[in-house]
Amino acid sequence: MLVLLKFIAIISAATFAGAALYINVAEHPARMDLDTRSAAAQWAPSYRRATWMQAPLALLSLVAGLGSWLLGGGFGWAIAALLMGAVVPFTFIGIMPTNRALLAPGRDLAAAETRTLLVHWAKLHAVRTTLSFAATVMYVCLAL
Repeated sequence: MLVLLKFIAIISAATFAGAALYINVAEHPARMDLDTRSAAAQWAPSYRRATWMQAPLALLSLVAGLGSWLLGGGFGWAIAALLMGAVVPFTFIGIMPTNRALLAPGRDLAAAETRTLLVHWAKLHAVRTTLSFAATVMYVCLAL
C-alpha cells in the first residue's frame, strides 16, 4: 500500500506541476499576445476547465503524500504533501480575488485593468507552479 500511495503522490503532483508549467510558459503567454478582450474571453473557459483537472490532482497528491507518511514513509512525505496541498489555500486566498475580478459580470474585457489583472494572475499562478514543482522534486528524491 505504501508503494502505491507514493506512486499516486508523485504522479498526481507531477501531472499538476506539468499542467501548471504549461499554463505559465505556453498557454498564458500565447493568450497575452491577443488583444485584451480576446485574452480575457479565452482565459475564462480555460480557467474553468483547468480547475476541474488541477484541484483533484492537488488534493489527491496531498492525501497520498500524507498517507505515505502515516504508513511509515518518513516525515519528508508529509512536508512534500503539505507543499502540494498549499496550492489549495493559496488558490482560495491569493488567486481567487483576481479570478473573481476577471469573471465579474459587466467587466469591460477590453479595459487596461483587465490586462493588468491577467498579468497579475500569471504571477500568482507561477506560485502554484513553484509549489507543485517543489513538492514533485521532493517526492521523487524521497522515493529514490
